[in-house]
Amino acid sequence: MDKHKPSDEMIKELDNLLSKLNAMEIVASDEHQKNSVKIQRALVEGQIHSINEFQHLKKAIDLLTLQLFDVQNKTRNQS
Repeated sequence: MDKHKPSDEMIKELDNLLSKLNAMEIVASDEHQKNSVKIQRALVEGQIHSINEFQHLKKAIDLLTLQLFDVQNKTRNQS
């Protein structure tokens, strides 16, 4: 099983895809192609947003875990 790529690497690849989509939109010859590019851009931007939100959730869980350990240590010391 392959390991997951680091989030920074995934975001870099998605940014590269956005650049390619921008180029595709410039050379698009009709509305159908332009609309297809817009849909793809929305999906890539959504993926970037999801990765960023996941990073924020991981940080929040880490902070919450530290707080729980602090509370646990304080209650043990009081007993």
